[in-house]
Amino acid sequence: MLNVKNLTFSYDKTAVLKNISFKAKHGEHVVIIGESGSGKSTLLKVLYGEYDLNDGHIFWNNEEILGPKYNLVIGYDFMKYVAQEFDLMPFITVAENIGKFLSRFYLEEKEKRTAELLEVVELTQFANIKVKTLSGGQKQRVALARALAKQPEIILLDEPFSHIDNFKKQSLRRSVFRYLKAKNITCIVATHDKEDVLGFADKMIVLNNNEIEVNDLPETLYKNPKTPLIASFFGEFNIINDNIIYSNQLKVVEHSSLKATVKTSYFKGHYYLIEAILNDKPVFLEHHQTLKEGALVYLSVE
Repeated sequence: MLNVKNLTFSYDKTAVLKNISFKAKHGEHVVIIGESGSGKSTLLKVLYGEYDLNDGHIFWNNEEILGPKYNLVIGYDFMKYVAQEFDLMPFITVAENIGKFLSRFYLEEKEKRTAELLEVVELTQFANIKVKTLSGGQKQRVALARALAKQPEIILLDEPFSHIDNFKKQSLRRSVFRYLKAKNITCIVATHDKEDVLGFADKMIVLNNNEIEVNDLPETLYKNPKTPLIASFFGEFNIINDNIIYSNQLKVVEHSSLKATVKTSYFKGHYYLIEAILNDKPVFLEHHQTLKEGALVYLSVE
């Protein structure tokens, strides 16, 4: 398993990560969330051995992961890291990029493996296209497939679907995370988008002020958000009488002590997000139809 013990890291004298400790089992998917600048990307780089620690230790099974002071070549064979910048070879094909580091002595196996991964990232029809002609989202998918080519034991993903068009994201997420589970590959994902990982995460780590604020099951964090930062990851929320209330928990009723004035209705597909004013502060609720601006509504917490 991955075992992170009291990890502390600083750029010069500025602390970026402080006293970080967590574990991840074989095949477990751990999500790291937090605001911009909270240290998500830096944590992945430290886990990969790109930087030397100020303090603490990182182990994969019984092997300690060390930084550039101890390794001439950064990284380990059992671990792959997919950054937001893709280190691809632009003048060769998609298939050649994916199979670049697979053995040429087993050509049939190499071709089979490449074809399998092209299917996982939904790029089969682009196999013989040169990478330089691809879009940013397509290049991101090539980078994912290449990282998986030698079937690592653990993979680190930094905003893995950030460049991919919305119409492709849904099926791609399912395909990638299904593959990782099937192969029992541990996955650590840094993201700001709940849709990227929520249906696939086993554990969720929230970084705040350079430290782990909470490490728990996604369902537990959703049902009992301790802070607005945690609640914000799951969607629109309100603070009413010092309680965190999601927009889908507020309902329009015939009468209650909560009386609000409708400000705006936003069409969201199968529902409308209603912005209203309650006690001189904005609140958000979900409703099955649009509500007229200026209308008075009574609200109840479901």
